[in-house]
Amino acid sequence: MVILSVDFGQARTGIAVCDRSEFLASPVTVIQEKYVPALIEKIAALAAEKQAERIVVGLPVNMNGTEGESARNARRFADDLHTASGLPVDMLDERCTTMEAHRFLNATNTRGKKRKAVVDAVSAVIILENYLARRKSQAQQRGGDESV
Repeated sequence: MVILSVDFGQARTGIAVCDRSEFLASPVTVIQEKYVPALIEKIAALAAEKQAERIVVGLPVNMNGTEGESARNARRFADDLHTASGLPVDMLDERCTTMEAHRFLNATNTRGKKRKAVVDAVSAVIILENYLARRKSQAQQRGGDESV
């Protein structure tokens, strides 16, 4: 199943997608759009273009496990994205994904403007990789490797 992931941000939103076998997650783009309805339209169009069958949106949970205003905004965004795209939209705890993305970019010596341009897409890849790992684990727990 092709799954599109979204690292929703106030200024930049990272997008990633996996292949049909759910093996490889790849960055797609970073959308610089502050007006949420326009952002949702762009993501819904990308989901259609990539033939996505599901979307996962990162949920910015606080380090202590509580949900604040950012999480509430992400939930509203995910609901609106579901309505606009017609696709199922799941949420995934995204704690530490931005830090993980920065560690990856440090390891690849990506600096300056290029780093700022890709960090959100790398975060979207990490969200998607975590989601795919969870799907695989759930399928194995059920005794098979069919999709969740």
